[in-house]
Amino acid sequence: MTQNKGFYITTPIYYVNDIPHIGHAYTTIAADILARYMKLKGKKVFFLTGTDEHGQKVEKAAIQRGKTPKEHADSMVENFKSLWKALNISNDAFIRTTDEEHKKVVREILQALHDKGEIEKRKYCGMYCTPCERFWTEKDLIDGKCPDCGREVECIEEENYFFLMSKYQNALIDYIEKNPDYILPETRKNEVLGFLKSKPLGDLCISRPRQRLEWGIPFPFDEDYTTYVWFDALLNYYSALKYLAPEDTKWWPPDHHLIGKDILTTHAVYWSTMLMALELPLPRNIFAHGWWTVEGRKMSKSLGNVVNPWEIIEKYGVDAFRYFLFREVSFGLDGDFSEEALVRRINNDLANDLGNLLNRFLAMNEKYMSGEVITRLSEAKSENPLDIEFVNSFINTINEIDNEILWNQFKLNLVLEKLWHAISLTNNYIAKTEPWKLVKEHKDRVKIILFNVWNALRLTSLFLMPFMPETAQKIWKALGLSGYEMENSTIKWEVTLGEIKTQKIDQLFPRLEIKKEEDKAKMEEAKSDELISIEDFMKIKLKVGKVLSAERIKGSKKLIRLIVDIGEERQIVAGIGEQYAPEELIGKSIVVLSNLKPAKLMGVESQGMLLAATGRDGKLSILTLDREVNAGAGIK
Repeated sequence: MTQNKGFYITTPIYYVNDIPHIGHAYTTIAADILARYMKLKGKKVFFLTGTDEHGQKVEKAAIQRGKTPKEHADSMVENFKSLWKALNISNDAFIRTTDEEHKKVVREILQALHDKGEIEKRKYCGMYCTPCERFWTEKDLIDGKCPDCGREVECIEEENYFFLMSKYQNALIDYIEKNPDYILPETRKNEVLGFLKSKPLGDLCISRPRQRLEWGIPFPFDEDYTTYVWFDALLNYYSALKYLAPEDTKWWPPDHHLIGKDILTTHAVYWSTMLMALELPLPRNIFAHGWWTVEGRKMSKSLGNVVNPWEIIEKYGVDAFRYFLFREVSFGLDGDFSEEALVRRINNDLANDLGNLLNRFLAMNEKYMSGEVITRLSEAKSENPLDIEFVNSFINTINEIDNEILWNQFKLNLVLEKLWHAISLTNNYIAKTEPWKLVKEHKDRVKIILFNVWNALRLTSLFLMPFMPETAQKIWKALGLSGYEMENSTIKWEVTLGEIKTQKIDQLFPRLEIKKEEDKAKMEEAKSDELISIEDFMKIKLKVGKVLSAERIKGSKKLIRLIVDIGEERQIVAGIGEQYAPEELIGKSIVVLSNLKPAKLMGVESQGMLLAATGRDGKLSILTLDREVNAGAGIK
């Protein structure tokens, strides 16, 4: 029996050491939007995301934290899982490259490629960038440094295993040219073709000696080597289907690999040639989107302008954030983020256009029809030109929106533009028909008008659902449709339903104030008043302290009494008892404010203060050092 092909979409697997930012959110929400739309269309969907957890940087970070690499990865992966939950991401599976099943598939593929003569061992001398975990040739370097991260490289000579990628160069060029949608948008396709045609494609070093890198998947045919992190990571799209996907559906090849443009070469070249060697069908599409700047400047930790999705959704709500990202720019191009632009979108599009339309309708339907709605389409037939014009125009717009080519090419801003055109048509229809003037003498006509608005809002909520799931559900419920599942609903104008009664709800999106320039100036002035001079700062004495002992103070859940060596023993009382157990503090090197006046807390004298920061979850995290420093050393 032949299985029907399901819709399979993936995000990259994100590097587990990263802290999720707007770029990670952007990719994942885009995949979520398309997955939700396909489910709305009745398709079987498998939506995969996950984390990349092997390599030298993970191993190094774990050592610095005093953990095993797996323990380190287990704690870091929660950053992504919790954010995806907060962003209403509907992924069907979450893969980790530390999954035993994934490692098994990687080893099977390595063995298969080796048996086919696609992997060869040879001596190699190259310039190695540890942060990027990648070899470069002398020609690749820029001013003698890594062309990707700009950091120092080191010359390494060793034996390694190579995937014979070079033999697939012409085949890949031919495939891309014959399949114009394989790499999108067009600029990215041209970029890859330019790369492939400009110089001979080398073979790919896919191993690291185990003595240099223990934290990786061992080769099945040579246990002295571990797998190069990119080779391991790219196989996740295939390995996940072996143990995470429903078995009753054919999923391969993927419909979309959705990635940021910075990892285009690894997917379009490395991954594509690996699949050719394995004689597996290539994905239908690799879509590489652009980057986000912040008010015209590149995001940078040093500039302090990295957009934290947690902060934005806490301040403005998850659906407003999701809407803004895909209405503001064409997906595929670079975008610029500013809170001012986000507030404008909330006020103009969400509060004025959508929110006011829903509230006007609910108020009129409650007042004129006691919340009831026509349930037979035959009762809504009208010869009035205004009704005919509106219904036809709305249906035409919906047909333009419900176009899979538009969605599959990720023209998501265009989908939203058309949807807001439908909202505008509905607002204008109410303004033209003026039901409040007709209700006394033409109640049957008003009933038809309100049905048309109700039906327009029903369809609006269905197409809004992939972008703004919470808002769509609120509208759905307000329209009296709680008993009907959105994914099993008709997305045509013709609808057959049972008894429907609408219910009023609070404003979907209250208007927000936009700070004026003078307000900003006042805030900057206030900030400058808070600045201290270098003379003031020099009065502060910070020292490295080593915790010798720690115990809870009786009667308090928060307070812990510490004895700390800062060149002399000091007793410090700290309110960290809800985040730390006393025994895990012993031996830590911490930062201590040593010239603070003594103070008593619950009758116990504290002779200084340790430094800690509050995380986004509200929990305290002690400032520690990443290497051994003598107790009592001054901090400059």
